Amino acid sequence: MRIIRFFDRLEDKIRGWLSRWPIFYSFIGGVGVVLFWRGVWHSMDFLSLYVLSWETGSPTTDFSQIWDALSSLVIGTLLLLPTGLFVSSFIGNEVTISGLRGERKLSEKTEVEVRTETGALHEIRAEVRKIREKLDKTEK
Repeated sequence: MRIIRFFDRLEDKIRGWLSRWPIFYSFIGGVGVVLFWRGVWHSMDFLSLYVLSWETGSPTTDFSQIWDALSSLVIGTLLLLPTGLFVSSFIGNEVTISGLRGERKLSEKTEVEVRTETGALHEIRAEVRKIREKLDKTEK
């Protein structure tokens, strides 16, 4: 538990520091995502070639390919995890938030449920506009 708390605090500090420079932050995130997926892609290429070479009876695969793939995968993961972009890059914030709320996926909701939520959002927006107008009048 202490280790998880340590890395959670470290992630918060890194994200706080990087949020001051959004272009640099997005550059690190982009490089991390590309390296991660490059590692996945090359690992699967190596695995498929290795399996095919065993089927033909001559497992002569270049093992330097797997080190290239694994290093890309590890570096990409090491860039994404401490910056807080690993989860949000792959599953998105809305999916995470809806899961924490215990909501169903949009594809599982009925049309009536979606329309009800949309109507509720419009009502909330209208109420916020009324409050804003009242605040503007009281400030003047």
